[in-house]
Amino acid sequence: MQHINMSSSSSSTHHPSAPCAACKFLRRKCIKGCVFSPYFPPEDPIKFTNVHKIFGASNVSKLLNEIEPHQREDAVNSLAYEAEARLKDPVYGCVGAISVLQRQVLRLQKELDATNADLIRFSSNQNILNMPQTTSGNYPQNPHALPPNYGTYSWNYNP
Repeated sequence: MQHINMSSSSSSTHHPSAPCAACKFLRRKCIKGCVFSPYFPPEDPIKFTNVHKIFGASNVSKLLNEIEPHQREDAVNSLAYEAEARLKDPVYGCVGAISVLQRQVLRLQKELDATNADLIRFSSNQNILNMPQTTSGNYPQNPHALPPNYGTYSWNYNP
């Protein structure tokens, strides 16, 4: 499993003679002002490799040059995330992961609703058991229960 370093790579400093991961991958000299250098440090070559496989170095370079400098790091991190997701799921990419998570949330919501319904039923049953057992006439509320004086009849037969 590959891991993308989402931490601020623009603050990463590397030896001036060491090329960034992009220039190293592309086998070119990393010049001062390289558009890739702040976002693809030499310590994280997989990040650029994945982005290049999915989007291409030329497209990424164009994108970075077209957006404001303060937006570039977020753009590179988004590209890196989508590239990794596309490598894992070429058809759906990160949308596939989002879809799986949405289905999981729906399933868990249904499970939670069912559990809450069970709790309500249990609570209702407990309330019934804790209620007084007789009403007027001293008969139990349960219609199937026998009256309290059942079996104590006298047989006074007077013909």
